[in-house]
Amino acid sequence: MVKIYLDNCCLNRPFDDQTQVRIRLEAEAVLLILSYVEQGKWSWLGSDVLIDELEQTPDLEKRSRLQIVAEYAQDVIEINEPEIERAKELQKLGFQGYDALHIACAENAKADILLTTDDRLLKLAKRFSRKLKVPVANPLAWLEATIK
Repeated sequence: MVKIYLDNCCLNRPFDDQTQVRIRLEAEAVLLILSYVEQGKWSWLGSDVLIDELEQTPDLEKRSRLQIVAEYAQDVIEINEPEIERAKELQKLGFQGYDALHIACAENAKADILLTTDDRLLKLAKRFSRKLKVPVANPLAWLEATIK
């Protein structure tokens, strides 16, 4: 079964302003991915860092919706010393704190893919792909390549 790690940007995409075509298409891709998870076709990996990041959402209604969605994650990866140490290594490459922790969690959980809509993270992940133990992709691009 395909193990997918969705970061905070992905989970927020369906709640973002849908007037831009890119955002609308990415939101649809995320919703389709979540429907495959709900159908049991794919497995969704969450993490303590994802939950922590979602809890910082300032809009209370949006936070509540995100927390409900996050409950569908089949596995929640705990942040322990290996994840913290790996995140520190990733930060030296230029990955931001939460992004580094998301990658470390996805790597340690042996995720098949980490999905994000964050352009900065995607660019860095592409640049350092050989140093990462998990591929990082945009959900729309990954879905297009995966479902044929």
